[in-house]
Order: sequence, then C-alpha cells, then structure tokens
Amino acid sequence: MQLSGADSQVQNEEHQGSDPLSASPSPMGGRVLRALYPLALAGAMSNWFIALRAPLRLDETGSYWQISKGFSEIISRQGSLSFPAYSYILWFSTKIIGTSEIALRVPSILAMMGTVYLLYLAARELFERDIAFIAAVIFSLDPIVVFASIDIRPYAFGVLATNAAILVLLRLRRSSSNWLAALFGLMAASIVWFHFLFGVILPPLVLCFIAFKFRGRKTSWKQFIVAFGAFALAFLPVIPGLMGVFRTGKTHVYESAPNLSDLARTLESGWLFFFVCATGFVAFLIHAARLQRDSFNRFEGWLFLICASLGLLPILILYGVSAGTSLHMFTYYHRLVAIPGIALCWAFVLSRLHSRNLRLLFCLALVATTACLSFTSPFSRHHEESMKDAIEFAERNASVDNAPVVMCSGFVESDFAAMPPMERVTDSPYFAPLSYYRLSVPVIPLPQLINDETIQVGSRFLKEAAQKHERFLVAADKFRSSSTLDWFTENAAATHSVRILGNFHGMEVLEFVPRPAQTP
Repeated sequence: MQLSGADSQVQNEEHQGSDPLSASPSPMGGRVLRALYPLALAGAMSNWFIALRAPLRLDETGSYWQISKGFSEIISRQGSLSFPAYSYILWFSTKIIGTSEIALRVPSILAMMGTVYLLYLAARELFERDIAFIAAVIFSLDPIVVFASIDIRPYAFGVLATNAAILVLLRLRRSSSNWLAALFGLMAASIVWFHFLFGVILPPLVLCFIAFKFRGRKTSWKQFIVAFGAFALAFLPVIPGLMGVFRTGKTHVYESAPNLSDLARTLESGWLFFFVCATGFVAFLIHAARLQRDSFNRFEGWLFLICASLGLLPILILYGVSAGTSLHMFTYYHRLVAIPGIALCWAFVLSRLHSRNLRLLFCLALVATTACLSFTSPFSRHHEESMKDAIEFAERNASVDNAPVVMCSGFVESDFAAMPPMERVTDSPYFAPLSYYRLSVPVIPLPQLINDETIQVGSRFLKEAAQKHERFLVAADKFRSSSTLDWFTENAAATHSVRILGNFHGMEVLEFVPRPAQTP
C-alpha cells in the first residue's frame, strides 16, 4: 500500500520517536557522521605501524634469505610451505626501496591496505555502507591482521588474493559472465600461490558458488566449467610444492595440537566479542535493537549462510586437520585466511541493530579502546621474538679475540637435516638470521634440539677447544634448546668455566672460558 506524504511523515516521526538514537541528523550532521567511518578505519589501520621498526623475527629472516642471492636463486631457495610468488615481489621491492627493516615491510603493508579495500567492496555487496565500513574496521583491528600487516612473509598477499576471490564470487551472484567466472577461478588459485595452507578457503568458495548458481543450472554449469578450467591451469605450478608439503609435513611441526580455546580466541577477535555484547545490551535497554516490523520477511537466509561459510568453515577445517592429524598447523598467522569471513559474520550480527547511530558509537568505541590499549602497551612494539640482539651482542663480545660462537638453529626443520660446514653457514636456510644480522667470527652450527648430530658436532668442537685452550660462546633458545645448553655446560665443565652473559628475548648467550692449566 502506498502512503501519502503526510502519512509517511507521521510514520517516520513515530518511528524516530520510538528510538532516540535513530533520529535523522541534519544534512551537515549526516555528512559529518559519514566522514567518521573513514576516520575510524584510518584509526584502526594505525595500529599496524606500532611495531614497524621492530627487528626481524626468525621467519622474516627466512624471507630475506630466500632473496639474498638474487633473482636467479629464489626458486632453489624457496621453502616447502609456499610458492615463490611472494619472494619475487619482495626481491623486486628491494631493488626500489632497499633492504632496511622498514623497507622490507612495505610490500606487506601495501598488500594489507588493498585487502581492507577489497573487503569493504565485498561487504558492500552484502550490507549497507556503514556496515561495510564496520566490517573493514573489525578486520583491520584483528590481532592477526595487525601482525600480518607488517610481517615480511606472504600472509598479507595470501589474504589479499582471498578477498579478491570473495569479491569476484559475490559479484558472480548477479552475473552470467564467463569472463568473471574465469577471473574467479584465477583468483581462487592465486590464494595458494602465496601459501599452501590458505587453500582451506577453497571448499567454502566452491560451496558458495554452487549456492549462488543453483537456480540457473545452464548458466551455473557453463560458468562452473570456465571457472574450474581457469583454476586448474593456474593451479598446475603449485602442485609439486604442495606434494612436497605432504611428504615432509612432520618436519614443519613446532606446536602442539590446538584446543578449543585457540579456536574461540580466533572467533572473538580480541575485544570484539565484549563490545558486541555491550552494544547489544545497550540496544536492548533502549529498545534500539528491536527488529524492523517486517524483519522476518526481510531476513535472507543466504546472507547468513555466506558469512558463516566464509568465516567458520575455513577455520574449522584448519582446526580439524591440526587437531586430528600430526600436522599441527593451527598457528597464529595461518588462521588469517578465515579473518575476512569472520569479520563478515560480525558485520552480519551488527546489521541486525536498527540504530545507525548505535552502530557508529560501537565502531568509534571499538577503535578508540583498541588504539588506546595498543599504543600504551609495551608488548605491542615487539613483532615476535628476534635473534638480532643476541647476534649483535655475540658479535661485540666474540670479535675481541675472534672467539667462535656455537649457535643452535631456531628452525625446527634443522632437526631433520645435516648441519652445513662453518664456512657456508650463512648459505643455510636453518641459519637465515645470519644472512641479515652478520657474525664476523667463526660459527659452529647445531640443530635446534639435541640429537646425534648435536652430540657428534659438539663433542668434536669441545675436543678442539680444549686442545687450543680457546674461549667460546654458545647462543641458543633458552626453552627449545635448553637440553643443548645443559649438555655443553656438563661436558665442558672439566676444561672450561661457564657463565651466562645475557638473555635476549629468549635467546641465551653463555661464555665458556678455559680453566687455568694445572701444575703437575
């Protein structure tokens, strides 16, 4: 039934009167409110730069090691968990802006900015403008996103490809274009170009594609064949590396099996769960969260299923594989693949709030609180543990008399490989930190954990050090390589006295000084 202008005005006044937070602002006030969302998003993204100057963590030095010998050596130095797409991007970036710690992080920052924009566009396919901004804000504030935005690893590019695939998928919902279907297949395959484990998003993408095209079977089959063909062609180069992951999967495991609390922390996204509950409680008190009169008729189940599929299925698949098999890969940054979908899930929840002003207050409060906690916390300035301080200290101490440094690798893969010779230690991926933070003194490489290789190499070195009456240092992770530190302390006790020189972010440095020769 069509309402007259007067009736419509009366209805609007009654509607606004029932919800004090939904009163329509003036045109100028409306523009101000609309401008607050981009400012809130910029504030959310500012959290990324707190740890921008932090030293390179262990895996980041691995990325630098892969490109340190030039373009021609990248493919031979590539790790087994990713295709070298990111390494080529990083190498090209270093030729333009250099290899400083900040310069190495620029590609990831730019990729994550593009990721946020693509997520906003994808959310606009599903929600109103303010909810799309809220989805982008929630994504930007997620602790995993903050970590990956400056991480010198392929994660930012992996989630960039993920959001590109999601955006194309949502636009395919209303399109019968075969070119768009081919682009969807290409974008889906490009996700795996940057990290093999991000492939857990592929089943949800396929399910959503089938759900969108269920009614138009002729169009769906044609587009499905085109999309699958493009995906298969783009996927071919990563098959050898993917097979290598299955062959060597156990050598990459450095965490225990995940538990449900790890899964819950990923879904709640830091302080987000608290703010959603608080906002819902306020909305309930002021009756602003009541559903619109025809909400049950307006509720579209497909919207809920899309958000749930993209947000819950990838994280549940990753959790199931990590908990049910020996491949414990439910690590902090691998969960990033599900964060865009989780942000869309929270956006769906907040879209049920009737008050636009309450949505804005929620967004501003979330950004302000998170930014305040982040900028005042000393821990937010660290980007995981780094070996930089320990290496630089060992260099200053050992270079005085050219004392050798015994160093345990920080990579779990070193426990399954032979150690490189001393003169080629910087060419080994297991000692990638030494390719960026240099040691000028001799380095005796050892595995991360104590094993036959550790005992064999260590015994030979201790015998030579005793014969030469030589001072030396031992640098190793205090927790993961504690058995090796104890072994050196015990076996060198007869010829050397030992003292702890320092502990640098978990990396312990011990000094072994030869005992005075005893008079017969």
